[in-house]
Amino acid sequence: MTRTQISLDRELLRRARRKASEQRISLAEYMRRLVTADLEPPPATGDVSAIFGMISTGGTNIARDKDKMVGEAVRKLHGK
Repeated sequence: MTRTQISLDRELLRRARRKASEQRISLAEYMRRLVTADLEPPPATGDVSAIFGMISTGGTNIARDKDKMVGEAVRKLHGK
């Protein structure tokens, strides 16, 4: 680890110390967790294109039957 120094407004520092204390961690650990959470990549979202091609439409009208088709695809993904 590398030591660093930051300047905070008194009220902000007071609130950060209180929050760290509530979590039973040091102020330094509280700051590390905040920075880590901010710098982590956002959680991956599902790619809806994965559900296409999972069912045979057999000439089905997608505009009319899309809810049914998505339901079938989700059931296949979750094994129900």
